[in-house]
Amino acid sequence: MFYSGGFVFLILAVALCIHAVRTNQQMYWIFIILFVPLLGSLVYTVAVLVPELMGGTGARRLGRAVGDTLDPGREYRQARIAIDDAPTVHNQMRLAAAAAGLGRYAEAEQLYAEAAQGIHADDPTLLLGRANALLELGRYEEALAQLEKLGDDEPRSPRPAVVSLAFGRAYEGVGRFSEADKSYQSAAGRLPGLESLARYAAFLAHTGRRDEAVEALADIDRRIAKASPQFRREGRIWRDLAAQALA
Repeated sequence: MFYSGGFVFLILAVALCIHAVRTNQQMYWIFIILFVPLLGSLVYTVAVLVPELMGGTGARRLGRAVGDTLDPGREYRQARIAIDDAPTVHNQMRLAAAAAGLGRYAEAEQLYAEAAQGIHADDPTLLLGRANALLELGRYEEALAQLEKLGDDEPRSPRPAVVSLAFGRAYEGVGRFSEADKSYQSAAGRLPGLESLARYAAFLAHTGRRDEAVEALADIDRRIAKASPQFRREGRIWRDLAAQALA
């Protein structure tokens, strides 16, 4: 039985390697399948075969997530190829987002700036993407200038939560703390995940409101304790940001 099962896994691994070659997958998949036969075959099936067979958005997103974990630079390389083939605004935006995802914020900012020309000068996605890159570079006044092009809050039409978070960071960076507080609160109350709450806790700590920051950190801890293991890993990154501000 052992030898029979091993033979089956070997045949499966060979079949998956053939599929990887015929569908032009990245070569690292072959090494994963061959050197970690059982686990490698399982990962390849989940990351490549299932999305291919199902064709759904959720399946494709799962495949990209697994692939990006194994090869963080994959999306950047693919976006670079796409923009070399067709230098469209969409492809520039894709490459800029990939660069930002790798921490290459100066490159991302330049790409967003180059894309935001002519009829695309006021594109909200480009403005927000460039503003976020500028925030990571510590260029807060420039980031705020980009965000202000998105318009002001309106009582019946508040800013999207991601925009409120960016405004909060920009206002904090230029010392407009009252406006930063309102924007952070708005984002923390609406944005999924823990980034907005963690950044608000750090802001409270930086501006001398330690008791409120401690309370916000406790709220983060409660949310992490109730979260799934996958969410906890990401949540601890933001928890550490808030905790360091309080240290």
